[in-house]
Amino acid sequence: MLTVRKGWTKLATHQALAQALMLGAAAAALTAGAANAQQAAADEPVDEIVVIGTPGGAGADRQDASFAVTTINAEAIEQFSPQSTADLLKNIPGVWVESSGGVAGANIDVRGLPGGGDAPFVTLAINGSPLYGTEMLSFFEQSSIFRIDETIAGVEGLRGGPNSVFGKGEPGLTVNFNLKEGGDEAEGRVKYTTSDYGSHRFDAVVSGPLGNEFYGMVGGYWRGSDGIRDTEFRSEEGFQLTANLTKRFELGKINVFGRYTDDHGQWVLPMALNSGNDLGEFAQLGNATRFRTLQVDSAGATEDFDFADGRGWEGIVTGGSGEYEFGGGFVIRDRFTYMNGDADTFGLVPSGGAVTAAALSTVIGGPVTTASGQTLGAGDFVQTYGHWVVKKDLEALINDLSINKNFFDSHDVTVGYYRAKWSSKDFWLLGNPIPVHNTQNGEALDAAITPADIAAAGGDAGFLFGLDSDGDARAEAIYAADSWQVTDRLRLDLGGRHEWIHIDYLVDFSAGGTSFADGVLDASNNVSGSEWAYTFAGNYDFTDDFGAFARYTKGFLFPHFDDIREGRPNVDGVKQWEGGLKYAGEWLRLYATFFYNKNDAFQSVVGSTIPATAFKTRSYGVELDGTIDYEGFSMNVIATVQDPEITDSTTASDVGNQVLRQPKFQARISPAYTLEAGSFEATLYGAVSFVGDRFGDNGNVVELDSYTKVDLGIQALHQSGLFVQVHADNLNDSEGLTEGDPRNPTAPNGRPIFGRSILFSVGYDF
Repeated sequence: MLTVRKGWTKLATHQALAQALMLGAAAAALTAGAANAQQAAADEPVDEIVVIGTPGGAGADRQDASFAVTTINAEAIEQFSPQSTADLLKNIPGVWVESSGGVAGANIDVRGLPGGGDAPFVTLAINGSPLYGTEMLSFFEQSSIFRIDETIAGVEGLRGGPNSVFGKGEPGLTVNFNLKEGGDEAEGRVKYTTSDYGSHRFDAVVSGPLGNEFYGMVGGYWRGSDGIRDTEFRSEEGFQLTANLTKRFELGKINVFGRYTDDHGQWVLPMALNSGNDLGEFAQLGNATRFRTLQVDSAGATEDFDFADGRGWEGIVTGGSGEYEFGGGFVIRDRFTYMNGDADTFGLVPSGGAVTAAALSTVIGGPVTTASGQTLGAGDFVQTYGHWVVKKDLEALINDLSINKNFFDSHDVTVGYYRAKWSSKDFWLLGNPIPVHNTQNGEALDAAITPADIAAAGGDAGFLFGLDSDGDARAEAIYAADSWQVTDRLRLDLGGRHEWIHIDYLVDFSAGGTSFADGVLDASNNVSGSEWAYTFAGNYDFTDDFGAFARYTKGFLFPHFDDIREGRPNVDGVKQWEGGLKYAGEWLRLYATFFYNKNDAFQSVVGSTIPATAFKTRSYGVELDGTIDYEGFSMNVIATVQDPEITDSTTASDVGNQVLRQPKFQARISPAYTLEAGSFEATLYGAVSFVGDRFGDNGNVVELDSYTKVDLGIQALHQSGLFVQVHADNLNDSEGLTEGDPRNPTAPNGRPIFGRSILFSVGYDF
């Protein structure tokens, strides 16, 4: 139960302990994609060890896991060629990803749990430790601060299951990215990638032994591009450097890593669907709208902003882990992460629908002209756009300590202590509307034409809003788990967690029709509370290859800073029932998971007032994750069939409707065939994605049609280490919509997926 008290505690400042970790020299090998296909086709299936979902990150064979987890190896990442971190998560069943916004700022939902914006039930981790203390904030979800490159060994995606108890206590989706570690042999890779839209990217990684059981990896990338949606300037730009150092002992190991990222890309937003623009390549932002001078405080100060900065991340993520076995069979494990940086957002955001110049001409009583003097034709479109500025300074320090021991050769017992501290300092200037010619890289209209004129012609006048805020939070949790091997084939897993949270939040809103804060404190809140989570499961192995599990979990989602500002400091209670079948044979692996969940956003509400937007949901469905790997042929199939429904709501008419934005059906089928010819090995691969109908709002007024997307690629590897890859994304140039207009559901706006693009890579493994 949460309680609210007035007051505010000054934001704590953490020590910048991270840069030192970046100095470690290191190294881990990235095996060529086509060569990996040979290993996967071995006579015996390779054990897949997963870290996520295990107490303290101890690790377990995927086939033994009593929860739904998907693994993605380096070869699969390479063949997917994701356009962003969020884009890769489409390889995980049960997950709905709207990655059409660019390299950052995706919307991610899981198993019908209510979302509709950002990623309220998604936690990202690196080497088993979370990146940030809460799932999301306004204008921030965790994939925005993580970039995939050649330093990634593999990915694990866990839905539901035991992570309500372990780690951060995430009841939805936890995605863990494991970094490469150095091996006994020195190895490396260099790669250059370009595209049909003029992008350039250089990747490199090197790894190997450093002596005395030390191993290291260092790698990174640099990239630059005008983007598939060409903005007339370099809107996609960045670099990243990662180092990983490992020391191995006879009874354990220690690992430290450091990652510095400075990477941003255009924030792609919903666009007018009725104006005839190319939905796969259209960009409203261009040289004419790139810069804007805005008032930033009540004293009249102004600042120039460059909207080429888009959405991105400039900061560090560092961390480490240690594991050691003491006498008596006790094993102690610790994992930590520290992050600090800026996750800023600069965007040209539409407000309302586009209208014709003829309609606007009637309102203003004359021709419609642009700022440069161009006179628009009657059939040209105009629209209100706003320059939005969001500056977000983030910091977090997270640690998970656990002790494990096996008792009586049958009880594998773990107790742990989790502690996290995080903060966010925000500065917003939202709205700032101007009328714009709605064409590729269009310019603003003549200054005499106002947003009110656009509204009178049938569009929208826009709005103004700004704030300064300072939030500081901390959480502590204790957890315990027992894995009881009842017989050789039957295992029972159970665990419990109790977590405490405390949030201090100070905010200053705009007032008087301005987009900047007025300097007057509007809210100072102090929120504290605690909740229980628990889980229990049974796992039965019918044979060495075939098993089944069943699990029940009760979890929760604590509020974050923006929830408090918006007057809904309530706790979402999440209950999940799961059952799964698992088969791992010589050439076939198949995992089928049945799930049923209920989300209660009414529980633990502060005071007696239910938030105006509160609603309950339930969802049930099945997730399929299968792989065929026979000689040179392989095929992966992931599919989700679900029925997410609103069961109760403060908006009575929404009851019985489908949960917004998430499809009832989606699937991805990705076959590949590898052949050898002399000293060459080539893999032809492809993928077909099917997405069902969705609704853009809980009222189910705006329907988003189903769509199909096709990808195709080829990889060729020479025995010398030289390799090439050609990858075509959205080969059929689908114009599928991932969302409508979240600010105005009835406006004829939508955000389509990116149009057809082709990547070409050449590199060398040594």
